[in-house]
Amino acid sequence: MNGIHDMGGMQDMGPVRPEKNEPVFHQRWEGRVLAMIRAVGATGRLSAPSRPAIESIPPAEYLRMSYYERFFTALIERMIASGIVTRAEVNSGKAAPGSTRATPSLRPADAARLPFQIPSGGITTGAAPRFHVGQRVRARNMHPAGHTRLPRYARGRAGAIERDHGIFALQDASAYGRDNRLQHVYSVRFAARELWGNDASPLDAVYIDMWDDYLEPA
Repeated sequence: MNGIHDMGGMQDMGPVRPEKNEPVFHQRWEGRVLAMIRAVGATGRLSAPSRPAIESIPPAEYLRMSYYERFFTALIERMIASGIVTRAEVNSGKAAPGSTRATPSLRPADAARLPFQIPSGGITTGAAPRFHVGQRVRARNMHPAGHTRLPRYARGRAGAIERDHGIFALQDASAYGRDNRLQHVYSVRFAARELWGNDASPLDAVYIDMWDDYLEPA
């Protein structure tokens, strides 16, 4: 999807100013948003995926919102799409008459352990690699209507495979819950001048993790 959320490589977006000793949350409500996402997810009823909901926020609103405002907005839309709440309940802040009170699916002790539970990563079987380390490749010039992890600034550019990370589900499909299309993911090295032109430093490079579907032989 070619949306404002894909900001990599854009000009005139302002400088990046790292915040010294940046807190985990700048305001208390941000932590509550994260807790809500985890609590609702623990019910098993949140069928609408996260990433498409965030990418569907209108561009002007997306730029206006902070990080957690976007996640809160997306959570509301996901809950409505999943049939957990209605738009009228969200607008009124009250449950519809006759609604059944839900039993919390996530206990406080379980919630405290969640940040330290690292999910397993790659899959050991299921797909043969299409490319090998050292091979020259080109990022496909593709412009899908839905979610993709292929940044626009790399499309059509040539690089080389630096590393094979193993097998992972293609996010373009799994982000929608359609299927777990298994493919190899590679670290691809792109010279800075290949991406940005001759004004870039000849010593710089960008490494991008890319699925098989994103690449073709150069």
